[in-house]
Amino acid sequence: MADVTKEQVLETLKTVRGPDLEHDIVELGMVSDVFISDGKVYFSITVPAERAKELEPMRLAAERVIKEMPGVKGALVTLTADKKASAAAPAARPAPNPPHGHAGHDHSHDHRGHAHAPQQQSPRAGKIGVPGIGAIIAVASGKGGVGKSTTAVNLALGLLANGLRVGILDADIYGPSMPRLLKISGRPTQIDGRIINPMENYGLKVMSMGFLVDEETAMIWRGPMVQSALMQMLREVAWGELDVLIVDMPPGTGDAQLTMAQQVPLAGAVIVSTPQDLALIDARKGLNMFRKVEVPVLGIVENMSYFIAPDTGTRYDIFGHGGARKEAERIGVPFLGEVPLTMNIRETSDAGTPLVASEPNGIVAGIYRGIATKVWEQLGGQPLRPAPTIVFE
Repeated sequence: MADVTKEQVLETLKTVRGPDLEHDIVELGMVSDVFISDGKVYFSITVPAERAKELEPMRLAAERVIKEMPGVKGALVTLTADKKASAAAPAARPAPNPPHGHAGHDHSHDHRGHAHAPQQQSPRAGKIGVPGIGAIIAVASGKGGVGKSTTAVNLALGLLANGLRVGILDADIYGPSMPRLLKISGRPTQIDGRIINPMENYGLKVMSMGFLVDEETAMIWRGPMVQSALMQMLREVAWGELDVLIVDMPPGTGDAQLTMAQQVPLAGAVIVSTPQDLALIDARKGLNMFRKVEVPVLGIVENMSYFIAPDTGTRYDIFGHGGARKEAERIGVPFLGEVPLTMNIRETSDAGTPLVASEPNGIVAGIYRGIATKVWEQLGGQPLRPAPTIVFE
């Protein structure tokens, strides 16, 4: 059977009526770029933000007709907010439903004794939350190569070790790394052909584009498709009850970062940098982006802070030292800690056995747990109970 084409998909979507009930969604220009991989069809439908809930049946109709096409194995269809329409009426967005255990009172622990991050009213109040998730934290960096994903994984495991229920969303559509870092392979299952069950390892719930597309597939999506995929992986995954969802952001300040910052009620961001000036300059870009969209910066982590020789244990400041701490002091944000560059971090990352899980009593694992505790406290969590964090490399 021949592979389904974009043209066939668009032709099929012409059977779906738009909001005016007169023209179809293709004719109205509501359909984004269509991406097809391994028989699965991905696209988004652009609608005014204030009508998103009302137009859900239209999205379901579009998804249904595509799934019924010969040669289609599945479809991921999301509604994308029309920024012009939403800017005109920001108050029209529905207020987020408080997740389980956050009903407007001070429920710092639920009936099972789990700690929760406090629900912040601004700027999150205008963004739709994810039911069951207490706090969403982005781990980000202004540039690549500073160890952001490794930091995100070990931070998540540090939060887990501190007693929280934790998940990770790999928001790097073009270069997903969670499957390798957490040694997870295979495809996730679906509930009723729509909601995706997250993958799991080391006690973490995980979702990544790397589970949905073959590792060597070149992702050539434009902005709307990236936005659609991120919202799909965030809102249409059976996360269950989580205290913290860590979002491993791609490096830089592009579409994925802006989508998460503008449309998701982030509790805060953690910036990851290396000590040298160049990395700090790039880190400032990410920090300034979060500030512009009113996402609290929970602090800065200095990664690869110093090198410990494996044979002698001697410390070498090969990238300089203290740059991130000084920068944190200069701009008035918390400094969360220094993570050394060791052979173990590199080897365990490559092997998919993160240090906090493989050597939980080691020195570096203790550093990550300490960072996790500081992050939790920055969110207003109870003492000794970690809180959500966003990290920028």
